Amino acid sequence: MTKLSVLDLAPIVEGSSAGEALTNSLDLARHAEALGYNRFWLAEHHNMPGIASAATAVVIAHVAAGTKTIRVGSGGIMLPNHAPLMVAEAFGTLAELHPRRIDLGLGRAPGTDMATARALRRMMHGSADNFPQDVVELMGYFEPAADNQAVRAVPGAGAEVEVWMLGSSLFGAQLAAHLGLPYAFASHFAPGDMEGAISIYRERFRPSKRLARPYVMLGLNVIAGETDEEAKYLFTSLKQAFANLRLGRPGKMPPPVKTLELDPMIEAQLAHALSCSVVGGPEKVKAGVKAFAERTGADELMVTGSIFDHAKRVRSFEIAASAIS
Repeated sequence: MTKLSVLDLAPIVEGSSAGEALTNSLDLARHAEALGYNRFWLAEHHNMPGIASAATAVVIAHVAAGTKTIRVGSGGIMLPNHAPLMVAEAFGTLAELHPRRIDLGLGRAPGTDMATARALRRMMHGSADNFPQDVVELMGYFEPAADNQAVRAVPGAGAEVEVWMLGSSLFGAQLAAHLGLPYAFASHFAPGDMEGAISIYRERFRPSKRLARPYVMLGLNVIAGETDEEAKYLFTSLKQAFANLRLGRPGKMPPPVKTLELDPMIEAQLAHALSCSVVGGPEKVKAGVKAFAERTGADELMVTGSIFDHAKRVRSFEIAASAIS
């Protein structure tokens, strides 16, 4: 049976604060744990007024400390923004605090605009071009330290951290296959290369000591309501947030609206970007989630769904959890 997990963007909604968003993230994680979700991931985004998880490792610590059994991790850490050693130390620390529960999903995008990327990196030594080498270096720090090793991660060396490769293109699929890592594809916002990436990953996968056979997780937007109409109404918040981002004016998540009128070009872009979405009442969601899992053959689905009202967001994940229970 396909497993279900949660990707939370820690949404900051209009009229609220980052503190409230982080409180809500922990509350959602506790519900997800009780509902039987497999893992709870948070994503690194910078200079985004509507996302509170920029300091991703810190938020992971907050969520892991407030839960007991669910795996907690990053979807992902944008490695070009960081020195591999510092990531190894941060996640090695998390693994010591929360043994056998920490995931490290790695991405090569900056997770922000270029001006902010420069502010993060200063000298811009980090680069997507160096990503494969940085991944290998980072994984090396998780190996038991050799006696003559000049630089080691403390904590980190010998830590049990589950490393994932993230991607929205064919590049990540090839690297994940080459390194023998589990692969998570961002189909919830960039579905264009999904089928090709899955195929390449499975065909070229090389078993490693971390993973014996290919393992694919796919992102899926699920906005569930008590009725199809309520779900469509709740979905307008996410559509507005995406539209604002495409128009270069990111902000806090807006409330839903009964009638949403968008520029036809933006509407077409959203239709493509959000094509891997299931929006509806319980029966429609159950059928949609099942169909997506069967069509793709995914080993796991990473369900995401930002909803303005936190109680309705929790309810949406409750409905999603029942889809393949």
